[in-house]
Amino acid sequence: MVSHESVISRRDIPNILTVLRIVLVVPIVALLVQERYVAAFVVLAVAGISDGLDGYLAKRYGWVTRLGSLLDPVADKLMLVSGFLVLGWKGLLPAWLVALVIVRDLVIVGGAIVFHFWVGRLEAEPSLISKINTFAQIVLVVGVVAHQLWPLLPELWFTIAIAVVAVTTIVSGVTYVREWGSRAAHTLEGRRGG
Repeated sequence: MVSHESVISRRDIPNILTVLRIVLVVPIVALLVQERYVAAFVVLAVAGISDGLDGYLAKRYGWVTRLGSLLDPVADKLMLVSGFLVLGWKGLLPAWLVALVIVRDLVIVGGAIVFHFWVGRLEAEPSLISKINTFAQIVLVVGVVAHQLWPLLPELWFTIAIAVVAVTTIVSGVTYVREWGSRAAHTLEGRRGG
């Protein structure tokens, strides 16, 4: 008798949750464009819970995969960049902040592609400042959407949240460029010396 292994194992659960987050980008964008903020808030909450759950499961049970380490930041970025673009287009976030967030992400993605093809395999490991930046962006997007439902947040909250996102975006972008530029130079210098 031939045993059939399940196509999907428990180890795949974090990756499935990450793919779910990627799929949820489309309804979130559609709901924000239509100004259906209650539904958008609910879907954002589901995406946030799935993000926390996939990270917990991957670390708790050792279900960490290379695919997951690549997909997870992609899911976060798709969600956040989409949210920033729509909220900026709606006039709920300043255009300069949206541009800053997008330019930083383009620089990082472009740098990662160049590093991969010219230097070598890229092991994506987010820095602490990058994690703080991602968290600050999530808090700002959720705060803006929540404020459309329950306008309770003071103007000062938005000023501080925008400032934190702006500063951590700049610092994390500079940190990535400096760190990966240094690694690339060191690796290429080692090859020439060898």
